[in-house]
This record gives sequence, structure tokens and C-alpha cells, in this order.
Amino acid sequence: MSTEKIKILLVEDDKNLGNLLKDYLVAKGYDTTLEVDGDKGIKAFLQNKYDMCVLDIMMPIKDGFTVAKEIRNTDKQIPIIFLTARSLKEDKLEGFRSGADDYITKPFTMEELSARIQAVLRRTTGGVQNTEKKHFDIGKYHFDYDHQLLKGPAGESKLTSKESDLLKMLCDNTNAVLERGIALNHIWKDDSYFNARSMDVYITKLRKYLKDDSTIEIVNVHGRGFKLTVG
Repeated sequence: MSTEKIKILLVEDDKNLGNLLKDYLVAKGYDTTLEVDGDKGIKAFLQNKYDMCVLDIMMPIKDGFTVAKEIRNTDKQIPIIFLTARSLKEDKLEGFRSGADDYITKPFTMEELSARIQAVLRRTTGGVQNTEKKHFDIGKYHFDYDHQLLKGPAGESKLTSKESDLLKMLCDNTNAVLERGIALNHIWKDDSYFNARSMDVYITKLRKYLKDDSTIEIVNVHGRGFKLTVG
């Protein structure tokens, strides 16, 4: 399924933020409907067919938890992502109990939202997997994601699953910052301190794999994440 066919129901009571998010998602190729309260969100869901729901939690009339539960009463499979300013662990647990597939805490970047949507679609429907790029030319190297192979001047390296996933995310964001939290939640499913240290080890390994081309660098971006620079 390509993004042109993916229909998203966005329910956000902050009209300014809602319109910004809708415009961004439309620009990314998603067919996006915006509703500004939970009741209208449920009515829109029942009247139309969607591939994903992105729900704010704190909304008038019906909050996001209630909307998610009502959606789950009629559709057990549709992916649901919560947007919220609430970061308490109890709120996150309640969100997942309500049927959420992911949970994004405000403030967040548009890039994070896009990455989370794609990750959830991969897990739940295979939605963007078939259209994703799987082969990358990185300087003097060629990376085959499906076969977890990196070919370069010194020969061929067989990567682990996590090495492949991390290198692919870096390649997808070449010359742009890969946010640490996005990579951790996508690959490790948790952004804990332990997993963050584990990711640092994998970054070091990837640097060693790519060391035979001086035009390639994986840069630490303080407080944010990593950037793969080429050329």
C-alpha cells in the first residue's frame, strides 16, 4: 500500500495544531481528515473507512481514550496513535489499554510523527513496507537491507538485524538528523537508558564497517541523535 492510498483520521481539538498536522500529512501523501472533538471523530470514523487514527487525548465531549475504546468496539485492527501533552507512565499505560499502537508526547517534530506513522503501519498492516527503499549506495558502499549485506572496498559484511535496521534509518535520513528517540522506539521498542547505550555500541560498529570511505561519517548531534553524512 502506498501513502496515496492511506487514509488517516486526525482528531485534534487545537485547531491551529490540527491544521498544521493535516497540511503536513497531506504534503506527505496521506489522505487526511481533521475533526476537532472526540464526538465528531467517532461520527467520522463510523461514516468512512480509514487506515489509521491519530488521536489527541485531552479533548472536549469525548477524550481520546474514550474515542479509542469506541473505535476498538467496531474495528480491532485499525492502527491508533495518541498525541498528548501527558507524559506520566500511568497515562501511557491507559493509552495502550485503550487500544493504542503508539503514543507521542507533545511537543514533537513533524518528522517524528511521520516516522511513527510509518513504523506503526509496518507493524500492523505492512502499509509502507512494500514501497520502501531497500538498496542504498553510500559512497563506495552498497547496502542491501533485505539481505543485511554491506559491500565495500574491503569486501562484504553480513550485518545483524539491529545493525541493518539502524543503518537503514540513517540512510533514509542521509544528511539529516536521525532523532535518537525515534530510532530507539522503532528498533528497540523502548527508549530506556540501557537501550540508548546499546544503540551507541551499534553506531560504533557501523562506523567501523564504513571506515574505508573517508567521505562517509556518522556524526553525533548533541542532544538529538545521529546524522549520516556522505560526500
